[in-house]
Amino acid sequence: MSKLATTLGLITAGLLASSQVAAQSDAATIEKALSPLPMDLRADATVYKYDDNGNRVTLKVGTNHVECQPTNEAGFTRCGPVSQRARRDLQAKLSADGLEGDDLQMAMQKAQDEGTIPARKFGSIAYRRFDTPDRIQYLMVISLPNASAEELGMPTGGQRDNALAGKGTPWMMRPGTSGAHLMIPINGTEYSNTGK
Repeated sequence: MSKLATTLGLITAGLLASSQVAAQSDAATIEKALSPLPMDLRADATVYKYDDNGNRVTLKVGTNHVECQPTNEAGFTRCGPVSQRARRDLQAKLSADGLEGDDLQMAMQKAQDEGTIPARKFGSIAYRRFDTPDRIQYLMVISLPNASAEELGMPTGGQRDNALAGKGTPWMMRPGTSGAHLMIPINGTEYSNTGK
């Protein structure tokens, strides 16, 4: 075999190995992105990410009502309803443009007030995972825009420490605002729901 044929063979083998590693990496990324969801929602959920310019890139096309993002630089893996896609897309664009903190929240509120993006839907659920034991690892967040703790009979005292000890109970955050929500820690490190 000539040196050229040997070299071409090695290059081809290297490219094939690289594509197999990339495919395995994508599969692992997708599997982890779906992990905050209850088991019966995972198979049909969409998985997507954003590029550096805030453009959506779909990694897995789904057919149900939820979608997930792979773990971000802060260590969070998040899933939420497809109905809130426009909110997430705008936030990604604004973040890519350099907006953050209060400025970002004000821009999002302005877009909502102008009807550019939908308001948070009362009762919609987002799912979150964090990888290290110093944070609540599995959490469901239920949107309750403009609701007060008094009208819904909800506690407002944070349950972080109890949740880390496996004894967490729900608590409400930002009551009375458009961002009011109920935090529900999931005890343990994985959903036990098998969808049966």
